[in-house]
Amino acid sequence: MKNKLKSTIVLFAVICAFASCTKDEVKPEPVDGKSTIIKDLPGDVGKTVGGGAEFDPQYFSFKTGAKVATTEKLTSGWDLVFVKEYNSFVSVNNGKDGNSLGFGGPGKGGMVVINKAYDEVKEAPADTEFAANGITGAGWDSGNGNGWYFYELKTHIAVPIKNRTYVLRTAEGKYAKLEMFSMYKGNPATVSDLKWPAPYFTFRYYVQEDGSRNLNTKD
Repeated sequence: MKNKLKSTIVLFAVICAFASCTKDEVKPEPVDGKSTIIKDLPGDVGKTVGGGAEFDPQYFSFKTGAKVATTEKLTSGWDLVFVKEYNSFVSVNNGKDGNSLGFGGPGKGGMVVINKAYDEVKEAPADTEFAANGITGAGWDSGNGNGWYFYELKTHIAVPIKNRTYVLRTAEGKYAKLEMFSMYKGNPATVSDLKWPAPYFTFRYYVQEDGSRNLNTKD
């Protein structure tokens, strides 16, 4: 009887330990009640870098929380575009920036890198900061300090950079903040399989609709 009880206790401990490990592999849901969370936004899936085909740009609107047609390219109907390899370069809509796909249109977009956790970014910087240190977009960080992910040369896997937030001006000129989580389907805590479905983007953003610089998402 004692041996049976002992075996039961050991089995229960093993199950609990396994459950804990499994739980640790699941990323907590970053809910704050204000931000919009986009899960598994598909890029130009089905293509690979090795295939030689270019990835078609994927235009996204903060207002609708969805992709928009390429016919909206020279309008203020989109705020982000996912381009380049695996659509992993995230760029803004700026009609005066020759590096923006919105060049020639009415977009007022801008982007500034803030090396703080998303919840800690509570105010957009002055327009002088956008002018002096603004970037058109962010992708692989090869040492420039702007990218949203590191690319592991040994594993060929993209690893998101922690505590890096992007403060944006939307196409309409409002202030917003953005955090990129993953380019892999399901937003997995760990990616070990090179065949993991990609690109599927998970990210969150907050737009201050009153036009102010207030980006506080934590009361």
